[in-house]
Amino acid sequence: MPTSQSEQLAAQIAGLIELRFGESCPVDAKLQGLDGLFRIADHRVKRHYTDQPVTHELIRMFCALALSSPSKSDLQQRDIVVLHDAKQRARIANFFPGDPWMAKAPVLLVFCGNNRRQRQLHTWRGIPFANDHLDPFFNAAVDAAIALGTFIAAAETVGLGCCPISVIRNHAEAVSDIIGLPDHVFPVAGMTVGWPAHHREISLRLPLKTTVHIDRFDDAAVREQVEGYDKRRHSVQPIRQQRDVAVHGEAQEYGWSEDKARQYAKPDRADFGAYVRSRGFKLY
Repeated sequence: MPTSQSEQLAAQIAGLIELRFGESCPVDAKLQGLDGLFRIADHRVKRHYTDQPVTHELIRMFCALALSSPSKSDLQQRDIVVLHDAKQRARIANFFPGDPWMAKAPVLLVFCGNNRRQRQLHTWRGIPFANDHLDPFFNAAVDAAIALGTFIAAAETVGLGCCPISVIRNHAEAVSDIIGLPDHVFPVAGMTVGWPAHHREISLRLPLKTTVHIDRFDDAAVREQVEGYDKRRHSVQPIRQQRDVAVHGEAQEYGWSEDKARQYAKPDRADFGAYVRSRGFKLY
């Protein structure tokens, strides 16, 4: 890539980072793979798709790329359920009438943590399973999350759009039954995939000084930083509707922190621990 093009791309990446985080972050124009870094910096959630089909072969390739990602101790405790069938997608989407784009997406995936296979190895080899506690569940969940993130990065390379869906855990038992998950296998998140119909704006994030720590964790200035983020985000991306006004009243200044506090002011997914235990995990 000619130097001028490299410098232009580096400047674009730096501009996207500054837009998202409100902080400057120089980008070296001599780095290789700037086009890939640009796609990551330009990431946007995409929920609405064209009618163009996404082939089974393409999804299978991205599953392979996703499962090429790091795995704790090479245990490979993540699986992907691909729902091409419209009826199967509809059965799951019916639980979420507020998200009609889920049923319309060309492809719906469910990323699962899988500690069952590890336990099967112990049965087959006649070796005791000595770690029946919280960590196997946590390892499998992290493995699945790494695969999900890698899938998104790979899919966006060719122009596909993705939207992770954590809300499937609101109906974890029903979703598990629909896709046939056995004990010690659980849904971590769903994800829709398709060719995007339009591009959304970039989501602003908390500043790097809030979330990136050097040598030691430090949140001494976190309230000031969050309040500054509230103002910056409101000036660029104001939240359109306040949550639960009947309970909390209408705030004169309604920023990200007020919205997130109201979101978690009422129980959500409180039965997920019981679901996980019902699948055979001991969470202690």
